[in-house]
Amino acid sequence: MEQVPSTGRPVQITVTDGYDLKGSKGDTPVTFIRAEFNQVVLGDSAKITVSPEGTAKYNFTCSFEFNPEGGITLDDLARKPVFLTMTEVLPKERKLKEEKTLILGQAVVDLLPLLAGQTSFETTVPLHPVQGSLLETPRSGAKQCSLEVKVFAAEPLLTAAQMSGGNLLKVTLEAAYSVPESFVPVGTLQNYMVGLQVPSLGEKDYPILFKNGTLKLGGEREPVPRPKKWPIANILAPGANNIPDAFIVGGPYEEEEGELNHPEDREFRNQAECMKKRIIWDLESRCYLDPPAVVSFQKRIVDCRLWPVEITRVPLVVVPKGKAGKFDKTEDEGQLSFHGVAYVNMVPLLYPGVKRIRGAFHVYPYLDATVHEKTKCLFSLFRDTGHHFIQNNKIGGINSPLSKQVVSKNLREDKTVKEKDIDGRLRPGDVQASSIKSQSSDTPLEGEPPVSHNPEGQQYVEAGTYIVLEIELDKALVPKRMPEELARRVKEMIPPRPPLPRRTGGAQKAVSDYHSQIKNISRAILDEYHRMFGKQVAKLGHDIDSETLEEQKCQLSYELNCSGKYFAFKEQLKHAVVKIVREKYLKTTSFESQEELQTFISELYVFLVDQMHVAVNQTMPDDIQDTTSTIYTSNEQLRLFAFEAEVNENFEMAAVYYEERLVRDPQNLDHWLDYGAFCLLTEDNVKAQECFRKALSLNQSHIHSLLLCGVLAILLENYEQAEIFFQDATCLEPTNVVAWTLLGLYYEIQNNDIRMEMAFHEASKQLQAQATKQKSTDSIQYVEEGGKIGSSLGPWGPTGGSSTIAIKAEASAGAALSILHDFLDESSKLQSDSREPILTTESQDPSMGPKLSNMFLKEIPAKKACYERTVSFVVDASGMHFIFLRLGLLYLEEKEYDKAKKTYLQACKRSPSCLTWLGLGIACYRLEELTEAEHALSEANALNNYNAEVWAYLALVCLKAGRQLEAEQAYKYTTKLKLKDEALLAEIRMVQEMVGFGNPSF
Repeated sequence: MEQVPSTGRPVQITVTDGYDLKGSKGDTPVTFIRAEFNQVVLGDSAKITVSPEGTAKYNFTCSFEFNPEGGITLDDLARKPVFLTMTEVLPKERKLKEEKTLILGQAVVDLLPLLAGQTSFETTVPLHPVQGSLLETPRSGAKQCSLEVKVFAAEPLLTAAQMSGGNLLKVTLEAAYSVPESFVPVGTLQNYMVGLQVPSLGEKDYPILFKNGTLKLGGEREPVPRPKKWPIANILAPGANNIPDAFIVGGPYEEEEGELNHPEDREFRNQAECMKKRIIWDLESRCYLDPPAVVSFQKRIVDCRLWPVEITRVPLVVVPKGKAGKFDKTEDEGQLSFHGVAYVNMVPLLYPGVKRIRGAFHVYPYLDATVHEKTKCLFSLFRDTGHHFIQNNKIGGINSPLSKQVVSKNLREDKTVKEKDIDGRLRPGDVQASSIKSQSSDTPLEGEPPVSHNPEGQQYVEAGTYIVLEIELDKALVPKRMPEELARRVKEMIPPRPPLPRRTGGAQKAVSDYHSQIKNISRAILDEYHRMFGKQVAKLGHDIDSETLEEQKCQLSYELNCSGKYFAFKEQLKHAVVKIVREKYLKTTSFESQEELQTFISELYVFLVDQMHVAVNQTMPDDIQDTTSTIYTSNEQLRLFAFEAEVNENFEMAAVYYEERLVRDPQNLDHWLDYGAFCLLTEDNVKAQECFRKALSLNQSHIHSLLLCGVLAILLENYEQAEIFFQDATCLEPTNVVAWTLLGLYYEIQNNDIRMEMAFHEASKQLQAQATKQKSTDSIQYVEEGGKIGSSLGPWGPTGGSSTIAIKAEASAGAALSILHDFLDESSKLQSDSREPILTTESQDPSMGPKLSNMFLKEIPAKKACYERTVSFVVDASGMHFIFLRLGLLYLEEKEYDKAKKTYLQACKRSPSCLTWLGLGIACYRLEELTEAEHALSEANALNNYNAEVWAYLALVCLKAGRQLEAEQAYKYTTKLKLKDEALLAEIRMVQEMVGFGNPSF
């Protein structure tokens, strides 16, 4: 550690000018300035006559020596200001030998900038009038008197090690509210005191004492902002008690760190701070902590989270002070009463970036056993060692072990008090030794009788007394990563993707692209026709009759529909049509009326048909350009089909749909998140991490991507990266409950209890703020941000289950986020073994029906009743698609085919898919409605021609309709795709035997 020079270093204070000055005798008074620091007079200026304009040039310089090894220390600079007292010299009277003087006012110079590393600074300080001074009644329009002061040190007072490792502690005691009714302002005067101890100079402690609290009756709230005061006695000017630029500003109760910061405490706080008695201090004590003291301070918080803050009162008695007729007030050491203690949780000061805690703390009776159990402290600051501090600490601030009492002859102090101060007080070193001995021992020291009953202190509990305290550090004990650093680290791990080049085109190019698509589709249809009927066309030539052509047309249409090519052609043409609408017709917004829409569609249809004829009649070139990638469905349909495949645990098919979405639009962030969630479900964590990181590379400020990258980093045991992801998410969106919750879970894994507590506390605070905001807006919607986290992800591991997948599919924010959402949801909502409370409290919630059906009910009638109730609600539940599917399946199992048909029809209207059309086809087939069944099954086959069950029912329909060729083809695909439903296979074979065809192997 860098050594501090042993010799003292001078600090100069120069008063250069005075402004807007005035005296009691005339407009040009004669004045001088007296400078005092640390109870020592530094010097007097020359007597200067004030000009008629109220200015005076003093150019008065004085100094004191800073010596950390003795005398004035850094702690003195922190807690004591320089006092500048202006005195007026009155005209000399003939009968008097000495001049008369009159004190006008007092100014205060805060030396705190010297502790910030500055070697000089200039300031203009107001001159506060003393009581009875002419300055108390300023003339109208006159400015306040002030002095211009310069402070200079030849070299920095702090070493480099002290600058980097030291800290400044500020403790502000505001007030004690709702004090016992036995506290009355009449009768014996009382000195109300509060004290606590902080580590200093390594393992040693010294006390911070606040004295002379003012007991006030209720009736009005204390004003804010109001100035903080110096904890120094005998300041001449009342205004000089105020610390410059330091104010108590208050704030919402919910943002405090204390004990009375919940919504249910608001009414009590308002009543206590407006109507009930209180004791006001408004004092701020400062303490400089050198690097070893900072380490000890931090270690003490880790070892003991709660620190005791004691409160008591001592009666003041009047004793003679030298001359007859003059008295002084001192404390009666034998009458310590109403001894209480508040327990302040200091842990928030170990949260990253936290420099300040402020809050209200309950006052309890001081009981040795309780205090030791909670704080590991075996002695009382007031009862065991405090009377000597109370007697000698006149300023009510901090006693530094290195400070010395320097008494000036210019200060009027009683000689008996000085002798008692020297001979009778307990030296700080003795107190510190006692403190260390007490804390390192498990038994009380001799002479320390334990207190087991405190009836006076119990009155604090009965009255609900609490103190409002603020503890602030100049620098956070644990630095917080800056958002810029976190963003840089994320960028290093996941470089952002360059944006795709923009493609431009006009109306002519849109029409040209449409022609190209028509040519490609025409060639594809022609090739399919040649493949099916090429030999017959070659033989018959132009002699083909109309019936044959019609039959060929029907067969071609059937093949195109069954193979899915017809639907593919439509999707292939859709993009070109959209470009024509946008580029040629300049339509990019919604139509105002249905009539306007129909008019535009008619006009567009005529144009497209005309252009189709133009394209078909043109000679197609031999070198056909590469066709665009085949598009089977829209992105929304692909996502729905993927979820359906997950429900059926057909993960291979689901992967095909997810990959198709990525191929179609690789720049869509949601596609990567959905595919990553699917990979989590299949326990492919490496691929899931790749997906989430690609999503984050598209948008490095996307909160969900950051959180999911953090989750995967934990699953793959990359803990440092996980912390960066979670911290970046909390910096980008500080109100995100999920982000704080996941950060807390991460710290729980790391066994970092303090930071875990910090993260969970912040998550709870944000959740409470959201609930309060919703309540104020009369919204009944549950705050879902951070509220629904699913069972697909257990404690950092994915689990299977079709019901979980279905719930995951219902979340609108994407499959990835819903995996996280279900985790907290089930842990918070499914703790009851009985379903009756949920049915009672959530009977009007449409989302509860399917959840109850999936998770509790085993009987089909009970499940069916839940689904029917859900469908009957006016407000749709989330995931109605799956509700219709499950309800329709239950109807099919119960052979209620009419209800099944209606249910599947509703599903087909809302969100058509292969499964909805299949269900409709099955219901129609069972109702012997073969035509409707064939249409429905054809639609299902067009959406997914790899579904064996669709081919099976197509085979049954064709068998019943007597179409042998189609029946054999459908049966061939049924066996090729390996239908697993043995009962359905047996039914097909039975019908084949009944009609005598359908199985080529006969």
